[in-house]
Amino acid sequence: MIYSRNRRLRVNESMRGLVRECSLSVNDFVMPIFVMEGENKEEAIASMPGIFRRSIDLTVKECKELFSLGVKAVNLYMKVSDHLKDNTGKEAWNKDGLMQNTIKAIKDAIPEMIIMPDVALDPYSIYGHDGIIENGKIINDATNDALAKMAVSHAEAGADIVAPSDMMDGRVSTIREALEESGFHDVGILSYAAKYASSFYGPFRSALDSAPKDDMEIPKDKKTYQMDFHNSREALNEVFKDVEEGADIIMIKPGLPYLDIVAKVREVIDLPIAVYNVSGEYAMLKAAAQNGWLDNDKAIIESLTCFKRAGADMIFTYAAKEAAILLNR
Repeated sequence: MIYSRNRRLRVNESMRGLVRECSLSVNDFVMPIFVMEGENKEEAIASMPGIFRRSIDLTVKECKELFSLGVKAVNLYMKVSDHLKDNTGKEAWNKDGLMQNTIKAIKDAIPEMIIMPDVALDPYSIYGHDGIIENGKIINDATNDALAKMAVSHAEAGADIVAPSDMMDGRVSTIREALEESGFHDVGILSYAAKYASSFYGPFRSALDSAPKDDMEIPKDKKTYQMDFHNSREALNEVFKDVEEGADIIMIKPGLPYLDIVAKVREVIDLPIAVYNVSGEYAMLKAAAQNGWLDNDKAIIESLTCFKRAGADMIFTYAAKEAAILLNR
């Protein structure tokens, strides 16, 4: 005779809901947004169905809609004109730059929207790398100084949390020190602590034209600073260092192929954990759904719930708006 029957707690939706271990909410989402120069301009990103590059005015309009749906945080990326790119990234801390003006416009229109601008040099680099290059190598400490200038300029524009995604050693402490010295004690740092050199970033790099350039004199990829996808213990080392340096939130990137990393980090730190449901993951789901191989709505909710089950507190996802609409139903 069977006395213990697990199926008793799966008998109907009410019972399943009663014993459910985690739940997904619109409060969990951060929407990545691509911004371009111009006015009343919108360009579809072919590899990411439903995602666009927009001018500042249309970006503000989109943010208002997101906020009305309950998505209260955005992560900003700029499509920088080629003539503004160089090897120093100095346009990244231009007080009247595209990023800075975007932050100001969103804050003016929606003061309660949490703005998390990306802190990295690759959109501003003629080489498409996250760092300054000297003698064919990415220079760590000079890059950190540039990132600190960039972060302070974001804070001056009204950013709530700066999000360094570069993976330079020591950049969290450099940025924290710069923010403190500039009086921005309440501006947080979301550190991409465990960011892997992944093949799942392709659509994103197309959206920003930020892939490393094919030049024999520079590294052809980002493997000298982003993590080796074969490693997991290394992720804990990276996380612990960023926590010590003053990070307020820890990011794991990519998402779905790295749920084991999310779970491992969750076991050892108490800080909030973010996970990035990256462009390649989004593109794969959309392609399968468009071909009728997956149920789009069910697959979105299931894949986002996986991040919460693994231990993430917040999810950066291009499906944030779509998922919010589904959950609000």
